[in-house]
Amino acid sequence: MIAAALILSSYLLGSVSFAVIASKLFKLPDPRSYGSGNPGATNVLRTGKKAAATLTLLGDAGKGWVVVVVAKYLVEVWQLGDEMVAGAALAVFLGHLFPVFLAFKGGKGVATSAGILLGLNPWLGLLAVSTWIIVAVVSRISSLSALLSALLAPLYAYFLLGRMELVITVLIISTLLILKHRSNVTNLIAGRESRIGKSS
Repeated sequence: MIAAALILSSYLLGSVSFAVIASKLFKLPDPRSYGSGNPGATNVLRTGKKAAATLTLLGDAGKGWVVVVVAKYLVEVWQLGDEMVAGAALAVFLGHLFPVFLAFKGGKGVATSAGILLGLNPWLGLLAVSTWIIVAVVSRISSLSALLSALLAPLYAYFLLGRMELVITVLIISTLLILKHRSNVTNLIAGRESRIGKSS
């Protein structure tokens, strides 16, 4: 019963779109109606409202972090297995990708996955975020930063987590994130991918 409640609540929290919330608060267009159509921080930034993009980033990352931290606490209190943390982490990520509140059409999961990794292990999260930042500074392409971070995250997790349930979860999350960036990969190959902060 505890497991079912944790998984369901994690999915529902993941389904909350901070891109949509921030856009409403700042009286911006629906993020699904312009740019990439993705309800995420990078697309919200295309409006020029850095505060709205920051709120989106912190909210989406925060929900991933909160779910993992709460799951780890419950596992310790109730003496449950690591599979509960893994299940909650995957549930909040799937909620973001396929939110029940947005007809199952969500974001690509970059910020939420960062929050999840930070919750699992701060060093793991920092390595993944640092990879994103370094690639972003050099290339100014958000999708390329996300893709390289996703490719390296399972490797980081293997050395830092040591528990296969969690390593496999990171691998699944990274795979899903890469699959959600399929169109970006096509644009990257064709040289059409837009750069961070550009309106289109």
